[in-house]
Amino acid sequence: MEVISTIEAFRAAKAALPGSWGLVPTMGYLHAGHLSLVKRARAENDHVAVSIFVNPTQFGPNEDLAAYPRDLDRDLRLLEALDVDLVFNPSPEVMYPPNYQTYVTVEDVTNVLEGASRPGHFRGVATVVAKLFNIVGAERAYFGQKDAQQTIVIKRMVQDLNMPIDIIICPTQREADGLAMSSRNTYLDAEQRRAAPVLYRALCAAKDAFDRGERDGDRLRAIMRDIIEAEPLAKLDYVSAADATTLQELGEPSPQPSPLKGEGVLLSMAVRVGKPRLIDNFLYENGKWLTGEMAQA
Repeated sequence: MEVISTIEAFRAAKAALPGSWGLVPTMGYLHAGHLSLVKRARAENDHVAVSIFVNPTQFGPNEDLAAYPRDLDRDLRLLEALDVDLVFNPSPEVMYPPNYQTYVTVEDVTNVLEGASRPGHFRGVATVVAKLFNIVGAERAYFGQKDAQQTIVIKRMVQDLNMPIDIIICPTQREADGLAMSSRNTYLDAEQRRAAPVLYRALCAAKDAFDRGERDGDRLRAIMRDIIEAEPLAKLDYVSAADATTLQELGEPSPQPSPLKGEGVLLSMAVRVGKPRLIDNFLYENGKWLTGEMAQA
């Protein structure tokens, strides 16, 4: 496994390894969710590249860029054990050199949910992902369903800009109690960690109501909201029951109906448990739920 920090060196190393490539973009501090993406990429491609880059342009002025957890040595040990070929670990100066001026903006689907709560976030995400796609030149890229809105934004960008790459979305990996795995879970103290599975319980309750025939968006959102608000350590940022393609809330009038509208429903939320801000979702599409995969207790 080769660890590379410059674009030119990465392209040269990749050129020496012919065959198909899978890319797993990460911000490091890897957990089992990231590793599941790497394993999928390993199974479906001749070679695997993983990027480790804490992207400053997707953090807001009051967010946790400096405090974002980092442990490169540990990350590299985990990736080497999975037979990763190349790790791209650039500095911010490599990705955003002096006088950098170009950004990618995806409209509409970035204006709600995470986009409304974190202005500018998805501009940073789309820009860095587009740059990584151009640098790596992989045939496939792998992302987790936990960041549901991010996957929608990236798929829209790839479609609209005619990027020659397949986007593979993999199941959310969960702890045994249902908490979605996330690097930010390390911020939780013991009491907050006990409270954090409230997100999963709220999603399960809305899913159960949907399975019983509930289709009223206000009611589904109320079910989730009531469970979150009953947990003293939890503070709700948003709760959503939306069309899985347009992210338009169920029950709201549609100014621009999508031909794909109605094929899926995304239940999602962002909740602060103490200071840490956690997100989670369940996706209903093609007649079944995608809720993630639970770790062994």
